[in-house]
Amino acid sequence: MASAVGPGEDGDRRNVSDAAGVIVLGACATWSLISAAVTGGRPEGVLLAILAVAAGYAAGRISGALLPVAAPCAAALAGLGLTLTVPHLTPGPQILAPHGHAGATAAVMTLAVGAACCAAWAASAPVLRLALRTLAAGIALTAALLGSTTGFFTCAAVVLCSLAAGHMSHRGVGIAGLALTATAVTGLTWAVAERAVPAGFASWLEGQLTSHRIQLWRDALHLAREDLALGVGPGRFGELSTTATGTLLSDGKPHSAPLQQAAEQGVAGVILLAAAFCWMLFALWRTARPTPVVLTAGAALTAVAAIAAVGNALSFTSVSVGAGLLAGLATARPLADGSSGGEIDARARGDRLAP
Repeated sequence: MASAVGPGEDGDRRNVSDAAGVIVLGACATWSLISAAVTGGRPEGVLLAILAVAAGYAAGRISGALLPVAAPCAAALAGLGLTLTVPHLTPGPQILAPHGHAGATAAVMTLAVGAACCAAWAASAPVLRLALRTLAAGIALTAALLGSTTGFFTCAAVVLCSLAAGHMSHRGVGIAGLALTATAVTGLTWAVAERAVPAGFASWLEGQLTSHRIQLWRDALHLAREDLALGVGPGRFGELSTTATGTLLSDGKPHSAPLQQAAEQGVAGVILLAAAFCWMLFALWRTARPTPVVLTAGAALTAVAAIAAVGNALSFTSVSVGAGLLAGLATARPLADGSSGGEIDARARGDRLAP
């Protein structure tokens, strides 16, 4: 059964999600400034990340509307090229995995795979669709060849989720599942920091994540308890954490975005970080794009959220820009859709447009 969405209804949907994004990102910036003003923190890093997400989202909306297939394909190739040509993704002292650039590499390659799969779903020619899926599989293989085990598994998960999304007619169930997945990973991270997991499981996790990283998480939780309202201030974890200050070439991060927000910006910071992720899922849920495109992008963003929950991926501008770009590409309405009188054949597009 085909479903039609008129240009007016689609515009209303986009206006609501865009307004929500402005409010959420504005609140994140405002709170970081308030926390920094009271505690003497340095909000520049947070503000840069917010600007990167906003710029990437705007670029994705524009390019996705003009070139619905070519733009995400170019984004995928750019992510792959960035990983191959700038493997550390940042200047300055390089800290060995798993504490340095490994999380950012995995996140960028995961976003690249998501973009390639979105391009495949947007393509109409079977040969082009196959070529784009081959590109996605090639990026996942490249992650394995580069030694990024996390990147390989998250890339493979995105490819599998993208294929499964083609058989889903109701995106709401998929979006809810992605939100629960991100919540579960964050909850596990918190439980490990609280020493609230069974001893055997904790030992296994310590072997995978290293005891140093887990100790950083516990330092972050300890600092968060000192001031639940405001935190210790943006950018101050590195100078207050005993583990970080006692580590040679420390990057000053707790290697967990939720715990870093809790330590540096208090409970409100954690809520705003969660709100930013929920806004992206909400924008995907509201868009008139096909469900396979929506769930593919959502799967990639959820994988990046999981990587950020156990690493420092969000400390890299390339990851913030890439996340915003993918969200923008997946929510952009191609201009060709608007020129057809507002009628879209949902069966031909593999989707029921109503969320």
